[in-house]
Formats: sequence, structure tokens, C-alpha cells
Amino acid sequence: MFLENTVNHQEQFGWIEVICGSMFSGKTEELIRRLRRAQFAKQKVEIFKPIIDTRYDNDKVVSHDANEIRSTPVPSAATIKTLGSTCDVVGIDEAQFFDDEIVSVCNDLANSGVRVVVAGLDMDFKGNPFGPMPALMATAEYVTKVHAVCTRTGNLASYSFRKSNSDDLVVIGQNEAYEPLSRAAFYKAFLKEKIKVMPVKSEEVTINKKNANG
Repeated sequence: MFLENTVNHQEQFGWIEVICGSMFSGKTEELIRRLRRAQFAKQKVEIFKPIIDTRYDNDKVVSHDANEIRSTPVPSAATIKTLGSTCDVVGIDEAQFFDDEIVSVCNDLANSGVRVVVAGLDMDFKGNPFGPMPALMATAEYVTKVHAVCTRTGNLASYSFRKSNSDDLVVIGQNEAYEPLSRAAFYKAFLKEKIKVMPVKSEEVTINKKNANG
């Protein structure tokens, strides 16, 4: 369970919290919950998201359950450091879409006394660690992994399976493009997709080669 740090005014350092998991696991919902609590406490809070994330709204962070909070879309991680340096709490959604600079930005903010709350996918659609998320998880004081429910087995889901044929690393989408799967379901689905694209010689070509060889 996540326990918020006790404020020690003699120690002028903040900390980093990472909320990670698959699509539809409630990452953004948990991010909004923590930031709302800070706002209720009259702390100065700023929320940032990558400018490419326009699924629900251009200027808000919105969860799949339609909860929302005002945010600032930014083109790069460096902008977060500039705009968030005077805040008590900085929230960052979809952190996997930022470049590796987001790691040093989060650490610099924490070292200057800011509480940094980060949410993002820990794995991409192939099941590999996603962008800067592993480094953020390694340097964070708190890591919370949330889970979705597998649409095929009903078990806990940790993987985000892409339904489309695109092989691009970044494809912004919702439930029409992705579904949360358990390890077993993801492995079977991924193996099935690999078999579909596996090159296979036609029977006609094989027969013709045999005839040519006598």
C-alpha cells in the first residue's frame, strides 16, 4: 500500500512516486486521486502530459472513467522542469511517451523539494520495458503497480495487447486499439500474431521444384 511521506521541514527534499501498469489498469485514476488530495490541502499543484496525448481532451488529463483534472500539455520533459520548479507537487501522466530526459527532470525536481507523481505504462505492446519508465521506477521512493482485468481470462492483466497491425512503438488509442491481457493470454495472442506473418512457401512452388529436380 502506498503511504505518503511524512513532511519534514528540516529536510528540503521531495520524492518521486511512480504509478505503473497496463492499459485500463487505473493509473490515471490513481494519479488524479493523489493530485486532488494535494489540491484540497491547498498545495500548489501542476499536472503535465505529453502534447501528443489528445485522446479525450487537449488540455486535461482524463481517465477511462471520465474523471479529469486540468493539465498543461508539453512538447518535452525540459518544459516540465521550467514550469514545475515552484510547485509543491508535480504530476506527470503518460510518462512513457517522454524521452530519457524525464528521469533527470523528475530527480532534479525532487531534489529541490518537489513531490513528483508519475503515471505511465511500464511495458509496450510487445511486452518490453517502455521508454524511461524502468529508470523512473528504479529512482523512485515509491512504486505502485496497478492491474487491469484480462478480457479473455478474467485474471489480473499486466500486458497491453495491440489489436491493430501497426508495428509503431507509439500508437495513441483506447479500447478499440488495445486490450488488457494476463501473461498467459498475452503470450498466446502474441504467438498467434507472429504465426500470421511468418513466411510460408506455397505448396505449388514446392511441387514445381520437385518436378524440376526429376
